[in-house]
Amino acid sequence: MNRITGILCGATLLVSSLPVFAQDKAKLTDRLNEATDVMNEIMATPDKGIPREILSGASCVVVIPHYKKGAFVVGAQYGKGAATCRTPNGWSAPVMVRLAGGSFGWQIGGQSTDLVLIAMNKNGLQDMLKNHVKLGADAAASAGPVGRNAQAGTDWKLNAEFLTYSRSKGLFAGLDLEGTDLSKDADDTRDEYGSNLDSQQILKGSVPVPENARPFVRTIAKYFVSTK
Repeated sequence: MNRITGILCGATLLVSSLPVFAQDKAKLTDRLNEATDVMNEIMATPDKGIPREILSGASCVVVIPHYKKGAFVVGAQYGKGAATCRTPNGWSAPVMVRLAGGSFGWQIGGQSTDLVLIAMNKNGLQDMLKNHVKLGADAAASAGPVGRNAQAGTDWKLNAEFLTYSRSKGLFAGLDLEGTDLSKDADDTRDEYGSNLDSQQILKGSVPVPENARPFVRTIAKYFVSTK
């Protein structure tokens, strides 16, 4: 009788956890869709978007989309998003990430801010997600140039491992994210893949792209086309 009771209790716990898992997965799907929308809206205005030279040379892309009211931790400057890297077979499945700290404002005029981080060196992002290094301190970062011409008074080719951008109220511009900590979100990664997969395994293309992440990955592949 005790064995049967134990089995029944285990089954009950499993069934009761399914709605929670479904809700978590739905939140991740919404976030990935928001990240997709951010890229489409930015690239809809090429004269004010990411320069073509950066699009073709990018190794990885991180998008931190805006959140609805109340989603920010007050005073903590905290956001979540997704990262994908270029592989020999296209862009990888996404790693779920979070960005915290720093002195920048997440809200301008009461509206949330979308963030885009572009890694010019694939190893830089993978090391960052593994070791919790900080932008500006442990990994060189600079506000990315905007528009068709990437030459405008920047030394990003020489120094920047990461180019950083923000978008608020329709304005897209480079942003200084020095002091922010970009890291893998283990809980969200577990919810997305069913287990806390290694970020390098995902970003190197060893993991199939989940169905809910395909629009995001296709959108990145559409705009970040290599010219090599």
